[in-house]
Order: sequence, then C-alpha cells, then structure tokens
Amino acid sequence: MRGLIFDVKEFSVHDGPGCRITVFMKGCPMRCLWCHNPEGQKAEPELMIKSSQCVHCGLCEKDPVPPFARDPGACPKGLISVSGEWIEAKDLAKRLLRFKDQLVRMKGGVTFSGGEPLAQTDFVLEAAEILRNAGVHVAVQTGGYSNEEEFQRLINGVDLVMMDLKLADEKEHIRYTGVSNEKIFKNAGILKNSGVDHIFRTPLIPGITDGKENLEAIEKLTAGSKWEKLAYNKLAGAKYPMLGRTYDEKGEIKAK
Repeated sequence: MRGLIFDVKEFSVHDGPGCRITVFMKGCPMRCLWCHNPEGQKAEPELMIKSSQCVHCGLCEKDPVPPFARDPGACPKGLISVSGEWIEAKDLAKRLLRFKDQLVRMKGGVTFSGGEPLAQTDFVLEAAEILRNAGVHVAVQTGGYSNEEEFQRLINGVDLVMMDLKLADEKEHIRYTGVSNEKIFKNAGILKNSGVDHIFRTPLIPGITDGKENLEAIEKLTAGSKWEKLAYNKLAGAKYPMLGRTYDEKGEIKAK
C-alpha cells in the first residue's frame, strides 16, 4: 500500500504521550480557515515557494518538471520545495523503526497526523500494524470526518485516538470548515463507546470556537472522556503565501 505524506517530524512532545515521531499525511476533506498545515490539504504533491525572497532569475521556469510548472531544483537560492512524498507503508515503517529503541525508552511512539489520516486509512493501518507488532505505540490525530465503517476500522488499528471537535453548531461548522459536523459527532459517539484510549480536543480559535456556548456544548458531548483545549497557533498563516494562497481565519467557505 502506497501513501502520500508531506512531513515526518522526529522527537515531537506535543502529539501524544512521551517522545514521538509524527507522520503528516497529505489530503484532507475539510478546509478549516485557521488550518496551520495548509500543505496537508490537497491530496497531491505541490510546490512551496518562498516568493518574498525570489530574485526573478527565471531559471526555475526554463525546464519545468511535470506535473509542476517549475523545476524545484533549479532555484539558485533553494526557495522551492515539493510538499508531498509517495511511499510504501512497509518502507515508512522501516524508516520509523530505526528509532524504536529511543521511542520505547522515552515511552513514546509514532503518531499519524495530517492532513487527515482517514483520507488514507488503508495505508495508515498497514504501517500501524507493522509498528505495533514491533512493540511501538501508535496514535492518530483525526478530525473524524468519514463514514462510520471507515472510522471504526481506523480506531481499531491504533493504540490512541486524538480527535478534534471544533464547533457544535452545524451551520457554523460548515461556515468555517466546509463540511457538516454530523458525521463527526456520530463518530465521536462511536469513539466514546469503543474502549479505545482517546482524547477529544478543541482548538481555541478567537471569536470562532472559543465562545462559552460552543465550549459548553462540546463539554457535554465529551462528558466521561478526556477533553483538551488547544491554544491558537498565531503562526498559522505563515505557510499560505508559499502555496500561492491567502490566510483568512475569519472568512467563510462553502460546504462540500
């Protein structure tokens, strides 16, 4: 099974228990306006360009490298990179298992994040099975937007699930993420009753998710489970210009 990832972050301490390696999956069905990993949204490799430092020499445009309109390796200042790497699940697991001893000793493991792991469930589960059979703890960070069968498959194949619950009001959820929260809340109920170790999380976006009414509604939904409130990442918009996009965390998007 081949999957598309856009980063592997070694020795993370914010993506689950202990010291971990986080694998960022590429592709997500949601378009949260505050997303701090916009390069994880599209399910295809794409260029990231530090345009503000470009000297407009034109070298990158002379011999484009399909499917891109530029040659990432031609920039004399190294301002162009490709976000997105296709890799076999077994090869990814092999790469990660080089750190097994350190991860086990530091009571950590591997976390699949995104993007959205549910967009590549088969790949994540194949890699997770190899890692778990080798004694490595596997966690997943998910927005929970999928059909119930796919969600159940994913949570049954990992040791810990960290699931985001952003907005209780469906219209507001559609406005700011592009999708309804109906599937997400159904899957949250499945997770609560699954027996799988889990944590619900809510990113505190000023003026959007941090309101008293919203937080009280999510608190009721998560009653009996661990629930974390995550601080807003003030640097969330830094990557958007490199993708040729603008950042507006208080705008409005259309539902899918």
